[in-house]
Amino acid sequence: MDDGPGSDPMDTGGAPAAGRRYSAPALEKGLDILELLSGEETGLTQSEIARKLDRSVSEIFRMLVVLQERGYVGLDPLSDRYGLTTLLFEVAHRTPMVRRLTAIAGPRMARLAREVNQSVHLAVLSGDAVLIVGQVDGPGNNVLTVRLGARIALWKASSGRVILAHLDADALAEVFARVPLPEDKTEAAMRAELDEIRRLGHEVRESFVLRGIVNISAPVIDHTGHAVAALTIPYLTRYQETIGFDICRTALIEAARDLSRALGGGAAAAPAAQS
Repeated sequence: MDDGPGSDPMDTGGAPAAGRRYSAPALEKGLDILELLSGEETGLTQSEIARKLDRSVSEIFRMLVVLQERGYVGLDPLSDRYGLTTLLFEVAHRTPMVRRLTAIAGPRMARLAREVNQSVHLAVLSGDAVLIVGQVDGPGNNVLTVRLGARIALWKASSGRVILAHLDADALAEVFARVPLPEDKTEAAMRAELDEIRRLGHEVRESFVLRGIVNISAPVIDHTGHAVAALTIPYLTRYQETIGFDICRTALIEAARDLSRALGGGAAAAPAAQS
């Protein structure tokens, strides 16, 4: 039987926030620190963490000691800055879905990268972003790499757009309600773009962040018929390139279809002619 409020010996007190049944202040402080540090490339000092979270330094100190002992946070002795270790990423990869997905995708991604001499990455949805859970570089000297474990804004990643285009209506509506759109987009305009991606079965578009790079992205479909991930090539044009863009696009889409079949899903849409 579930214990009632206040019966937990680890409960530090405090009323739950509106709309929430229970509260675990100590746990929430630890999670606040992890979420804060996840967005800081150079880390933060103890006092900076306390100030950003509006907590006392002594509160933050206790949390940091525990997180450091558990291996989630590391301290740079030269700068006195705390940063995340790779443990959270490792824990995420222990989840059955991600572990199975990356295990099945790995050989296919490596084969694709060799065939088209381009980098390829695998992404899944993670809150209000996409998370890169797989990355393979082509064999050439010049490659474009997306860092493994990187989080990219949901609406400004071809991977995210392709996954969203292949969600069911309820799941997509929840994303629209939860994740703010770019300032230059209305919901109607974004839905129209997602409808077009779904019609084609993939997306080809210029990179949101790098000039000269064209993203080719296709969904990975599981047994439910919905996208659980996206396979993407940030296409890099080289002088005297022997592998054309159309060959690369076709190979990427076929790799996504093959991965979908391996996961028990239906084949992704066949390549459509580009205007």
